Amino acid sequence: MEYMSQEGYDKLVAELRHMESVELPQVRDAIAEARDKGDLSENFEYHAAKREQARLLGRIRFKQKVLANARVIDMSRLGTDSVQLLSKVEMTNLATNARMTYTIASPNEANLREGKISIKSPIAQALLNKKVGDVVEVRVPAGMMKLRIESISL
Repeated sequence: MEYMSQEGYDKLVAELRHMESVELPQVRDAIAEARDKGDLSENFEYHAAKREQARLLGRIRFKQKVLANARVIDMSRLGTDSVQLLSKVEMTNLATNARMTYTIASPNEANLREGKISIKSPIAQALLNKKVGDVVEVRVPAGMMKLRIESISL
């Protein structure tokens, strides 16, 4: 089961619809066009289009599986007393005194540019169920990090 926000669920549905209604017909047209060019055994465009179709169908099946197992979280039932999925956490790196803010998101919604980290990431795992003022140690590829939680919001 995959828990996610309504926004993430809607985005996934839109991506799936786009792939099924726009990208897949384009690939099928490319296959038909390449097939019309003759000998398929040495037709690079045909083989490239077939590979693209297989890749696209794999992505479509993956997104369908994620949506089939998705559960949208009711934001009104979430609290800000401890860190959990969809919590926005402001913290301070105690080694550098740098402040950072991340939202704990499902793996499918994670996007570092938007400040969303996966709940399966080491930092999110260390922060789960912690409260404001708690100091957590996280093992990251660069070594150990000490983070103090400054605030938790939704």
